[in-house]
Amino acid sequence: MRTTTRLGVATAALAATAIALTGCAAGSSASGTTSAATSKAATGPAVDLSGVCPSTVVVQTDWNPEGDHGHLYEMLGPNPTIDASDKKVTGDLYANGKSTGVKLEIRAGGPAIGYSKVSSQMYQDKSITLGYVSTDEAVQFSGNLPTTAVFAENDQSPMVIMWDPSKYPKVDSIKSLGKALEKDGGVVRYFNGAAYMTYLQQSGNLPKSVLDGSYDGTPAKFVAAGGKDAQQGFATAEPYIYQNQVAAWGKKVDYALISSTGWNPYPETMSVRTGDLQKLSPCLEKLVPVMQQADVDYLKSPQATNDLITKLVQQYNNGWTYDSKVGDFAAEQMVKLGIAKDTDGYIGSMDESRMQSFLEKAEPIFAGGGDVKSGITPSDLYTNEFLSKSIGLGD
Repeated sequence: MRTTTRLGVATAALAATAIALTGCAAGSSASGTTSAATSKAATGPAVDLSGVCPSTVVVQTDWNPEGDHGHLYEMLGPNPTIDASDKKVTGDLYANGKSTGVKLEIRAGGPAIGYSKVSSQMYQDKSITLGYVSTDEAVQFSGNLPTTAVFAENDQSPMVIMWDPSKYPKVDSIKSLGKALEKDGGVVRYFNGAAYMTYLQQSGNLPKSVLDGSYDGTPAKFVAAGGKDAQQGFATAEPYIYQNQVAAWGKKVDYALISSTGWNPYPETMSVRTGDLQKLSPCLEKLVPVMQQADVDYLKSPQATNDLITKLVQQYNNGWTYDSKVGDFAAEQMVKLGIAKDTDGYIGSMDESRMQSFLEKAEPIFAGGGDVKSGITPSDLYTNEFLSKSIGLGD
């Protein structure tokens, strides 16, 4: 879930600007239209979503526009309308270079919704068709705010722990990092209350003595520690930002995916309210393959969509800084690291045994909150029934 952790990237970028961070400046917040940067040259059969889908398919994201959400913005047709005050963009929903007969409205999350959970937002506003709900969030609120994932835009979470390789040259995993930090008196800074950190401690990957929940999103403490400390981040952002845009650091960082430790939720799955699944099934049968293809198209050629994302960030003008260079890096990392990949020969599917394994790890951690569904099973959390087995990244 990105609603708290992604706050770090926003404030890091904002604070880093004050310490000579180079980056994209925010632009006008005025509403209006923009020529979509995305290419609509794709060819293929027309897809008609009118009559089976809502006239406007509304998607609630969990953060500001970014490359990690590229598959979604890839579906926007030419000349979408930007509502900068409400932090949303609306345009024709495109598939195979043609309009599908319905609109797509993409709403920013994070600060735009007061950092609330997407699942909560979906139940407060029933006009939302789909929302970004990671598996950990789906488990945590499965009792009171049940959601069902229908498409996994990524197979692995991009969340990482990062460190200075010049200080810790022999570290090659989060567990070995924990031992090195303990020996050297360093810490891992993270946002307090993160469920994955509870797991990392309980599973023996990180000793309690190195945990520091004081991360505030800025690079200041990491830089000031001179490489002694480690920090949470995202493989799709911080490695590029810290090397190329944080002038006070300006060098490589190493990192390891948190998913490598066994805490492996599906991130930001496209999800519906569980009670609406049957009603939306005729729409999802046609829409989910469109989302699959958009994901493939974005990952193979992200530049134009990243330009559109940059324009949206500038128009929303809420302190979040992001440019196409970071977006291009994100798309490259998603493929390079297997964050986005085909499973069973196609993209977007979820695995029952992996869901069960995650449930066994997550349920005890979230049980204290009282919102986990009693007797929860993997089938409560997802379905692959709408996915096309013919759409994937290929070789």
